[in-house]
Amino acid sequence: MNSKVITTKSPEDFAKMEVAGRCVAAVHAAVREAARPGVSLVELDAIAAEVIRDWGCRPSFLGYHGYPATICTSPNDVIVHGIPTDYRLREGDILSVDAGAVYEGWHGDAAFTMAIGEVPDEVRRLIEVTEQALWNGLRQAKVGARLGDVGHAIESTAEPHGYGVVREYVGHGIGRQMHEAPNVPNYGRPGKGLKLKEGWALAIEPMFNMGGAETAVLDDGWTVVTADGSLSAHFEHTLLLTPEGPKVSTLPEPLPL
Repeated sequence: MNSKVITTKSPEDFAKMEVAGRCVAAVHAAVREAARPGVSLVELDAIAAEVIRDWGCRPSFLGYHGYPATICTSPNDVIVHGIPTDYRLREGDILSVDAGAVYEGWHGDAAFTMAIGEVPDEVRRLIEVTEQALWNGLRQAKVGARLGDVGHAIESTAEPHGYGVVREYVGHGIGRQMHEAPNVPNYGRPGKGLKLKEGWALAIEPMFNMGGAETAVLDDGWTVVTADGSLSAHFEHTLLLTPEGPKVSTLPEPLPL
């Protein structure tokens, strides 16, 4: 997925990544508002495409290795890479949405999981804990820290709840390419792994399953599901290691950490 060369970005590069990130945040807001029982996944994809156009960006995912849509829509037991279909959301579903945008050649990438209507407390807890794990990982990702610190923070958030931490799919560097070095696993040992450096940009993205960590890929070659049929949640943000400190770019306004 990634070349082994980790590219260093300039402040000017980061400024363009911030625009891409704000576009992704706008996609998230529009999709979150529209996602309700009776709405189809392809309708959500069309909404995302319109937002990206309005921002003067282009979708990162469309055409990537032949991917056929603007966003990934992953309901229920789909972990990641769900292709938008005519499936209509139902009360009690959960839905993960992953979106990427490119502005003047620079990418932003982020994901969230939401409940469609009312869901049981244990399902809402899965969503909340996965989001908390993302923020725990982001707060560890500062210059001089190691990738193992990030992965450990994420993994240790899941452990008290018994969630399966997906290992086959991981976070990644990001910049002129959507997927760059280094890989950013959602597991690790403190003090181990590459030391983070100023100028890096990382997409950090925990994926937690309510059951086991094992995965399977459907016949479409894209859709990744839990092997045991359990529900899965996925959250992601793009983090820029700027000269002023770490900054989350995939929000309505970039957030320094």
